[in-house]
Amino acid sequence: MKKLLFLLSLVISVSVYSQNSGESKVRKSNFHLGLDMQTKYVWHGMEMMTEDSSPVVFPQINYQNKGFYAYVMGGYSLNGKYSEVDWGISYTHKWLTIALNDYYYPTTTTSNDQYFKFGNDDTGHWLEGSITIAPEKYPFYLTLSNFFYGADKNLEGKQAYSTYVEVGTHCEFLEDNRIALAVGAACNESCYNGYEHGFGICNVELKYTHTIQLKDGWSFPMNVAYIINPIREKSFVNFSTSIAF
Repeated sequence: MKKLLFLLSLVISVSVYSQNSGESKVRKSNFHLGLDMQTKYVWHGMEMMTEDSSPVVFPQINYQNKGFYAYVMGGYSLNGKYSEVDWGISYTHKWLTIALNDYYYPTTTTSNDQYFKFGNDDTGHWLEGSITIAPEKYPFYLTLSNFFYGADKNLEGKQAYSTYVEVGTHCEFLEDNRIALAVGAACNESCYNGYEHGFGICNVELKYTHTIQLKDGWSFPMNVAYIINPIREKSFVNFSTSIAF
């Protein structure tokens, strides 16, 4: 808990310093830095740390130019039991976004790893393609994603092609407040259901966000989400926050 409070105070301090910095006011770049934090790492309804659970931080650097977006992101638990290295690219044209992502989970117990092993039979990489439809005039989105290459193997050791679909909406109210609802489903026997079930709802998330507005256009969003995974019959209450430069 002390580590979590220290990290949160550090994020707030960095945010305030950066928005008061004269250099940050005048510099404009297509490159951006970010830091996210979750008290419980839950992704698409999946509990990513089932043992020795700990808050996780996500440092990120990204490049944005018109509709093109590229990023490299890490994920590291405060107790050192979990690590993740991801990269991705996407392109958005009006209401359509097409993306390619790579997820990798480095070992946390030894100094050596196999990051550069890319053979489909034994790689630790998870390659994912996704399509998102988000009408510009309506608070609605639909995302379809598929792991088409890499470590996503079913119980028989074959490529599982885990497919996930999610629909979401949100509502703004008062000032700097938002309620968002997302419902996601595993479409086949996949990593989202332990390769044991067909289609089924695996993620129902109701999230409240309050954004603290700082000077010069900077903001500090804080979120609390109530998450239910009907397949696993599990529920979570998760706090998250982020800061971007």
